[in-house]
Amino acid sequence: MYVNNSMAAEALELYSMMEAAGVEPDAVTIASVLPACGDSSALVRGKQIHEFVTKKRFFPNLFLENALVDMYAKCGCLQIAREVFDAMRGRDVVSWTSIISGYGMNGQGRDAVALFSKMQDSGLYPDQIAFVSVLSACSHSGLLDEGRYYFKLMIDEYKIVPRIEHFACMVDILGRAGHVDEAYSFIKKMSMEPNERVWGALLSSCRVYSNMPIGLVAADHLFQLVPEHAGYYVLLSNIYAKAGRWDDVTAVRSIMKGKQIAKLPGCSNVELGDQVHTFHVGDQSHPMSEVIYTQLDVLVGKMKEIGYIPETDSALHDVEEEEKECHLAVHSEKLAIVFAIINTAPGTTIRITKNLRVCGDCHVAAKLISKITNREIIVRDTNRFHHFRSGLCSCRDYW
Repeated sequence: MYVNNSMAAEALELYSMMEAAGVEPDAVTIASVLPACGDSSALVRGKQIHEFVTKKRFFPNLFLENALVDMYAKCGCLQIAREVFDAMRGRDVVSWTSIISGYGMNGQGRDAVALFSKMQDSGLYPDQIAFVSVLSACSHSGLLDEGRYYFKLMIDEYKIVPRIEHFACMVDILGRAGHVDEAYSFIKKMSMEPNERVWGALLSSCRVYSNMPIGLVAADHLFQLVPEHAGYYVLLSNIYAKAGRWDDVTAVRSIMKGKQIAKLPGCSNVELGDQVHTFHVGDQSHPMSEVIYTQLDVLVGKMKEIGYIPETDSALHDVEEEEKECHLAVHSEKLAIVFAIINTAPGTTIRITKNLRVCGDCHVAAKLISKITNREIIVRDTNRFHHFRSGLCSCRDYW
């Protein structure tokens, strides 16, 4: 029940209580709790459960093995996910879809496409969800030609009627490649009414490519569909800010205030040992806050030495530049990253889960921190995984 209602923390707590009570979980229970590990990026807990099922010799168990592949993929551990997948004696479409989706989410679209071809060669018939996974992989990696190919293949060869998820993927693929006008034309030709995902994908591409006219159309549809969703107001505000239209930025914020629409506060989780630490924007409640902020100041200084300039263009235009930098510096993912640096050995991979899209400034900062500290930093936001290594990101700066 907890897992199905996106209550991962509660599900893991209940599982721990069951263990403490001496109740030994069976394969069904474990397969049910593994998604909670993936959703909360509780990798240490997931590995403990994996060790338990190996010790108890629950394998082969297709349902359980599929859950493990999915869990590791959602934690950004593709290597282990692939090891579990390769060790499976039998695989179904769910198995292939899980590993394809994992590669896609983590920005390895060409590997995802190769796996889809292997699934076809194995004789399995890809279903609607499998095509969502491969189209999503094409989207995250900017594979325009491949995306067009698989969308056509799905309809012409496999006779699958596109669902709204497939249309949304295609809009994202086209928009990500800079074909914003074509994406809008695609929407107008859809065989069903576009939903929030479709218009949201279009608005996101308009933000990246500064397409004001189509962005306004997408925003208008979104405000009708989900009038209380703060994220789309923020996206429109960012489009205005990039164009220097500060009066319109103020107008959008006034509308939000008048409708009592509040932006969801940023929140980032990082696992240390078997405990998940949560940080909010401007958080000073953590016992190590003083040390965290001191180390953050040191890191920001090092970042500026190698060219870091805080991206203040879209942040609080009505306050002084120095104050803008202070607001950006205390974003939750920065606090979580610094906490992990302080509490783990040099070179240790850092894994962060965030409840919102990573902002531009934090994205730049994470790239530079990965270079300065010689670490891989993996951040999962609402859109995708970001693997920061040596000053670069797997998303190639489109997210």
